[in-house]
Amino acid sequence: MSYQINLEEVDSDGAIREAADAVSGDSRLDFLRKAGLAGGAVFGGGAVLTALTAPAAFAASSGRPPSKFGKGDIGILNYALTLEYLEAAFYAQAVAGGALTDSHLAALAGKIAGDEKAHVAFLKAALGSKAVPMPKFNFMGTTTNQAKFAATAQILENTGVGAYFGQGFNIKSPAVLKDAISILTVEARHAGAIGFYNDATAKAVSPSGAFDKPLTASKVLAAVAGTGFIA
Repeated sequence: MSYQINLEEVDSDGAIREAADAVSGDSRLDFLRKAGLAGGAVFGGGAVLTALTAPAAFAASSGRPPSKFGKGDIGILNYALTLEYLEAAFYAQAVAGGALTDSHLAALAGKIAGDEKAHVAFLKAALGSKAVPMPKFNFMGTTTNQAKFAATAQILENTGVGAYFGQGFNIKSPAVLKDAISILTVEARHAGAIGFYNDATAKAVSPSGAFDKPLTASKVLAAVAGTGFIA
């Protein structure tokens, strides 16, 4: 599956856009920037890929994921799992690739990689047999170039924050809501950390200002769909 988002809606200070501009010579990242990617990847695999390409992917007026992710809280958890698959694979490849020569960025990537791996394991355990499968990804060089990695990571993290926030009011189970919030706060810490790494003025720490903004599933999925990161 995939997603793409309007940077105007998630980055009022322009910090994310500036980070992407730093490597805008790359056609892939340039596409993400122009598309407004607040995330930046394509997910695949059976029903999830079908859900992303179907008109229903853009029809959730409540901001919910399309029905092919599953009903109720199951659908929301599978939507979250799909995003976590993307992030986990992105960081794992970057850490393993050896391109992160800056010790601060390398340490940050390693910590986030561990967190995202734990999120995937937790969500898969919660979903059991209903969990969507993990697709294969091709990140088009964004995990093997330090500048591209840092810019894309910032976009991905802010998208993840908005995606979790966007589903908060759709979750029915208090236990599921508690788990979602616990992941949301960690994703927000990731976003702030990578934002500060990219922008020493700290504007990117809170790109939406003092109050964050939720993102509907249709916006997130539309953004992911155009990137071509799915193998």
